[in-house]
Amino acid sequence: MFYALFKWLIFAPIVRVVLRGKAEGEENIPQHGPAILAGNHIAAADAYVLPALVRRAMIYPAKAELFRGDRGIGSKVVAIFLKLVNQVPMNRADPKDRLAALAPILQRLVDGGLVAIYPEGTRSVDGRLYKGKTGVARLALAANVPVIPVAAFNTYKAKGPFGIPWLKKPRMVIGKPLYFSEYVAGIDDPEMLRWVTDEIMYAVQQLSGQTYVDVYCSSVKHGAVSMEKADASVLPRPGGGDPPALPVR
Repeated sequence: MFYALFKWLIFAPIVRVVLRGKAEGEENIPQHGPAILAGNHIAAADAYVLPALVRRAMIYPAKAELFRGDRGIGSKVVAIFLKLVNQVPMNRADPKDRLAALAPILQRLVDGGLVAIYPEGTRSVDGRLYKGKTGVARLALAANVPVIPVAAFNTYKAKGPFGIPWLKKPRMVIGKPLYFSEYVAGIDDPEMLRWVTDEIMYAVQQLSGQTYVDVYCSSVKHGAVSMEKADASVLPRPGGGDPPALPVR
């Protein structure tokens, strides 16, 4: 109830009417049943522009710490809001917990929900498309659901009237669903998970037209990978080639 209330009374009017946002290809999203929306992540506004422009309700996994509300009044407001609109907490702090963290998201898919995720795991540092993390492939294969690529445009804040930060005609382009049903037996194969993830990221790149960088964006953000190394890791596309052979059972 609160999701619809916030969406149709606040976010949709602002994004659709005030900001003149548009969505292209919404017909590619099934009206019912589970699916994953996998998009590029170029700005914080991506997370509210897409739900405001798409009729169907969707679920976003969010960092578990955002649900705690233990960093002042602002964080309390965010925590309350996320809980009210029925979003899913995900613990990303411990690498050993990451697979377990997918369980509540997987359950939403099993229940027939539409889940939106950013395979890059964080916002792009420079507008380029970075290497996708394989959680999106694991979810797609575990739930055996289609993955729908999405590309965000114009969600950066720019100078608006009186110098106020503003979005200028944000746009979401939604591509045709990708199906990986024939590869579900490879859910525990790291090579298969990488191949599926790269195919998803390639579909996003085809929509967005972004330059692809074959390193994790989080590594660049935290200094583990220099910008010089990132520049040297530019490739024409993510992955490529035939899928790995499925395991013999």
